[in-house]
Formats: sequence, structure tokens, C-alpha cells
Amino acid sequence: MRTSLPVSPHSRIVTFFVFILMAAAAFAQPKGPEQPIPYSHKVHIANGLKCNDCHTVATPPPESGEDMMIPATAKCMTCHRAIKKDSPAIQKLAKFDQDKQPVPWVRIYKVPDFVFFNHASHLKAGAACERCHGQVAQRDQLYREVSLSMSTCVDCHREKKADESCTFCHEER
Repeated sequence: MRTSLPVSPHSRIVTFFVFILMAAAAFAQPKGPEQPIPYSHKVHIANGLKCNDCHTVATPPPESGEDMMIPATAKCMTCHRAIKKDSPAIQKLAKFDQDKQPVPWVRIYKVPDFVFFNHASHLKAGAACERCHGQVAQRDQLYREVSLSMSTCVDCHREKKADESCTFCHEER
């Protein structure tokens, strides 16, 4: 006959909470900021969209290719007039569009104002969006997963044999 060691109710509770914490840590994905409308890049990419279908390079002066644009609500509504139009999120998007207001998205990535960064020149050089923005195509919610530190940029410039001089990215003082 086997005998078991006595287990106190306290140790069972502790074991249960340790298990829950370990499980949560194993399955947790970093969370990004709360956005005004839920948006899944993963779903849109799975439906055949490419980054540049929605995000275009800003070309009119003064931007001259510096920024990638977040699409206007009218662009989103070209599909969403028919697709998921009864969804509360799409109805909220439609309201922004009707009011001619941009969606107040919370930015995830932004380089400091003292850094010159041009999306057009990086794309022309063959840089992939994922290099700076992470695996966006696999994300239901975006979060900052790539550092925009100077060392990250310099490492990439070294790897690609791009200019590393200070004034290439920073204003001379």
C-alpha cells in the first residue's frame, strides 16, 4: 500500500498560481498600445494585401519620401463598404471616413527629430519593411519589436556597406 505525503491547502494554492503564471508567460505575446480601432495586419496580408497597397511613400514636398503614409479612411472604405460593414470596428472606421477625420492611430515607431530618415531611399536600396518594423505580417496587434537605436541603424549600415558618417543621418552642428 502506498502512502502519500500530506499536502497543505496553502501549498496547493501556491502550486496552482505558479502553474498559471508559467502558462501565461509561455503564451503571452507583447501588447502594443491600445488603438482606436482594432487592426490586424495578419488578416489583411492573408487576404492578399502588400505593405505598399496601403502604406505609400510621401512624395510631395517637404516630405520627399521621408514618411510612409498611413492610409486615409477612404482607402480602407474601398473594401470595407462591403466587407465586415456590420462590425462595430468598421462602423467606427466609417464614421471617421464620413466625418473626413483621420483615425487617431497611436504611433509605434518614430525616429527622433534629430535623425534624418528617408523611407524612399531605404526601399530603393532594398531594405525590407520587416528589418525595422518586425514581423508585421504575422501580427494581429503591433508592438515595438525592433529597436530604433543608433546601434541598430549603424549595424545595418555596416552590414549593407552604407554610409556611416555622422552627417549622413544627423545634422552638422
